Amino acid sequence: MANTANTAEKHEAAPDARLPHTHFQVGGDGPRDASVGQILAWRQRVGHVMDVNLTRDALAAPFQASIDRYLVEDMLFTDCRCDGLSLKRNVARISTDTMRHYAFQVFVEGSAGVVEGMRRNPMPQQGGILLTDHGQPVHMHRGSVRALSVFVPRAMMDSIFLGAEAAHGRIVQTNTPLTRLAVEHLTALSREIPGMAPQAAVEAMHASVQLLTAAFRKGARLEDGARAAARVAMLARARRLIDADPGAAELSPDRLLARMEISRPTLYRLFEQEGGVQAYIRKSRLRAAAADLVKFPSLPVSNIAYGLGFNSASDFTRAFRRSLGMSPSDLRAYATSPENTELRQAAFAVQGDDFRQWLYRQQR
Repeated sequence: MANTANTAEKHEAAPDARLPHTHFQVGGDGPRDASVGQILAWRQRVGHVMDVNLTRDALAAPFQASIDRYLVEDMLFTDCRCDGLSLKRNVARISTDTMRHYAFQVFVEGSAGVVEGMRRNPMPQQGGILLTDHGQPVHMHRGSVRALSVFVPRAMMDSIFLGAEAAHGRIVQTNTPLTRLAVEHLTALSREIPGMAPQAAVEAMHASVQLLTAAFRKGARLEDGARAAARVAMLARARRLIDADPGAAELSPDRLLARMEISRPTLYRLFEQEGGVQAYIRKSRLRAAAADLVKFPSLPVSNIAYGLGFNSASDFTRAFRRSLGMSPSDLRAYATSPENTELRQAAFAVQGDDFRQWLYRQQR
């Protein structure tokens, strides 16, 4: 059991002139030896979004962390100090919740660490800006950090950063004038936001999102300009056409060509980073299958496989495991496990009414 004596949480019922704010802390300010087991309390706090990898050593070690969270219109700003952790958001979690935001994390102390599976990421000794899409799996390992995070609604991000979905899991180093400016701006915001009026905070957050987007694109050497924007827009349309009905029997490159009225070479270039058009179609079908496995727990796996265009249950299972890192039965067991369900419900319950209302607005 966690030592709850050193666990503190405060919800401010903010008047109209102040932002909705919560503060949560585990471990306290006392001796570190007194904070053994506090990682369990932190796990419950963040468990509405991420899974914390708990090992025997982690449970036996002292753990200290704190987070301040501010709801700013449709955005969210957090200032988090935390001992080292391994965090994971897998496809089973994604299939069971409604969190679909983007998050910029700016590491002002410590390092962004390692994002598993992203081989091209730098390994900054200090700092870093990480972009994650809560609609995609991610596994992160990091040491002690202080991270300032800006959570952006999907619709807002898509309107200002075409291709943000493809940048999921990328890290840029804070070693250029623009990325250093982003760090300075977020650090200043963390000092000033407690006393900001709501409208001033909204303006500051919009400026932050614009600056982070510019710094990230520059640092990640992502393309700019009208031609790149047109290409990303075409890719987004092609993805929407596929994702709208991934199990359709007539779904094929030829079908997309007819709908989009573009050349075959152009279509193939759009999906180069996805491994090809057929690879994306299969990926879309597997994502739909993951959702169906959770939504219809009594439906046989073979029915889901055939309904999404797979020739056999065994072919589906192999493709599912290869792409998503677990078997269909493992995903269903995780998603429906009473222990995991209870943890998610408990973690969501401690977020407060302001957060639930904020999350509801994002789903409309």
